[in-house]
Amino acid sequence: QVQLVESGGGLVQAGGSLTLSCAASGSISSINGMGWYRQAPGKQRELVAAITSGGGTNYVDSVKGRFTISRDYAKNAVSLQMNSLKPEDTAVYYCNAALRELYSSRYYDYWGQGTQVTVNS
Repeated sequence: QVQLVESGGGLVQAGGSLTLSCAASGSISSINGMGWYRQAPGKQRELVAAITSGGGTNYVDSVKGRFTISRDYAKNAVSLQMNSLKPEDTAVYYCNAALRELYSSRYYDYWGQGTQVTVNS
């Protein structure tokens, strides 16, 4: 079994910071990319940030310069450092990983349960 466990969500004032963390566990052979998505009420889920196995990163325009994604390869973990938070960042944030399980030749997407981030004005 593979699980993605998230932590770090919470309530913060505008301009503050939060760090989200996610660790993958289970019978994992390899992880290609990891990332964070978010979904606000009444809106579509969107990619916030992603990082490849080689360290390349991608961010949605609205968070560039404020958020930083990083990986801990030894721990199969990914973090999202969020600075200068705005009320529009309020959403449920989901960890995502494209990984291959042991004895599998294909990569599949796995998702965390989600963690709430609320930013007060």
